[in-house]
Amino acid sequence: MESMNSSIPPTKKAWVYSQHGNPADVLKLSSNYSVPQLQQHEVLIKVMAAALNQVYFKRMLGVFIDSDSPLPIVPGYDVAGVVVRVGSQVRALKEGDEVYGNINEKGLDHPNIHGALAEYTVAEEEENLLVLKPTNLGFIEAASIPLAIGTGYEGLVKTCLSFGQSTLVLGGAGGVGTMVIQLTSHVFGASKVAATSSSAKLELLKSLGADLAIDYTKDSFEDLPEKFDIVYDTVGQSERAVKVVKEGGKVVTIEPVEPAFRFILTSSGAVLEKLNPFLENGQVKPVIDPRGTFPFSQTPRAFSYL
Repeated sequence: MESMNSSIPPTKKAWVYSQHGNPADVLKLSSNYSVPQLQQHEVLIKVMAAALNQVYFKRMLGVFIDSDSPLPIVPGYDVAGVVVRVGSQVRALKEGDEVYGNINEKGLDHPNIHGALAEYTVAEEEENLLVLKPTNLGFIEAASIPLAIGTGYEGLVKTCLSFGQSTLVLGGAGGVGTMVIQLTSHVFGASKVAATSSSAKLELLKSLGADLAIDYTKDSFEDLPEKFDIVYDTVGQSERAVKVVKEGGKVVTIEPVEPAFRFILTSSGAVLEKLNPFLENGQVKPVIDPRGTFPFSQTPRAFSYL
């Protein structure tokens, strides 16, 4: 069988920015961006799908400039694709493997300049960031998962959520929120899961496993007659959240607000491997905006939509 190496071009198409600013102004398509030379512990991936996240937007604007990598940068963390070349010391992955993951272990600490918004990208096998794609998911579905599910899972682990406890998810219809609802319901075994969203997305929350769907445009979660063991805040409402947490309970947030406990994700392929069975049996599933899939050529439009 002919090796995939023979069909890999020396250059690739990639979306690149060489200065910070609004994506519509600074993101440019390069048709001759060099395909990275592999180090011995790296794999080269033919990108089949990539996902966008708010952190890319903030990174491009220069919000994390003090801890970022040098320009120019190909953005993108979440990827799904096919391994087409492996370094000499790579052991776990091989050519032809269909993989997915977040290619940055620490997204705000000098992340990879060769991101996922390109025809090819690279990842370190030693950092255990890529794992085999769930067999029941397509590349688009798989690409939508890593950062959101990793953030949801790590936040719940840090709260020490245990079987039979109750959880309130603020922003339940967002990327992280949809994963937190499913993880608390189907992985951690919460006794009750409540979540907030707009009127149009209440049924989505229920379909994901929420026992109580709260319309934030009409009702205030502070008025609920009950309190919760854990409140997972994805929207920056922690000052309100502390009013509904039980004594000894915890509020965790992904937004830079007080007084909740805040954390920054450390991506791990081990977490994806642990959760793959739940993805493969359908207990946890990706949630993709019906209007939120764009061709590679329309990446700037996708950023505008985000």
